[in-house]
Amino acid sequence: FLHLKSGFFTSAKSASSPLTELVPAIDLLYWRDIKQTGIVFGSFLLLLFSLTQFSVVSVVAYLALAALSATISFRIYKSVLQAVQKTDEGHPFKTYLELEITLSQEQIQKYTDCLQFYVNNTLKELRRLFLVQDLVDSLKFAVLMWLLTYVGALFNGLTLLLMAVVSMFTLPVVYVKHQAQIDQYLGLVRTHINAVVAKIQAKIPGAKRHAE
Repeated sequence: FLHLKSGFFTSAKSASSPLTELVPAIDLLYWRDIKQTGIVFGSFLLLLFSLTQFSVVSVVAYLALAALSATISFRIYKSVLQAVQKTDEGHPFKTYLELEITLSQEQIQKYTDCLQFYVNNTLKELRRLFLVQDLVDSLKFAVLMWLLTYVGALFNGLTLLLMAVVSMFTLPVVYVKHQAQIDQYLGLVRTHINAVVAKIQAKIPGAKRHAE
């Protein structure tokens, strides 16, 4: 919808770009491992549906209680079983307790660089739009914000988030299966939009793009 600087895409596609860290997430969205994606997708849906019925504090508390009930029950069961069988297998979660879960300095730096990459590019794009570096792009952004006021009046934040999650896990698969038809329709829409934008640029003073 909005024109983005070619430099942004160039940096995003480079080998050192933080986007390379998103490969596992992309595999999830394309259902390349059905079991893993199903677990993640189902967990997201369960969490969001829970938040529509209860407060965040209640959901967190219930999830913690459910996890504790499972681990405490399993610990007691294993302890009783070891006492009856007179075995000494030790703590049932010993393997997990000994796992290293601390973040290294390198990992923290990697995630910090990733966050910095997106924050910097977002701030630059917002500055370009709000300070009207390109009149057409700023007008498009204004129209988008105006449309969002109507969307916000119809749906609350949780409903929109739920719709976004469902779309994330369905639209990529639909696109892959019907890519030719979708690309054809998108091409027609893009051509029509470009024609309308060209007419607007021709009529509005200062709307013509500067040469890149």
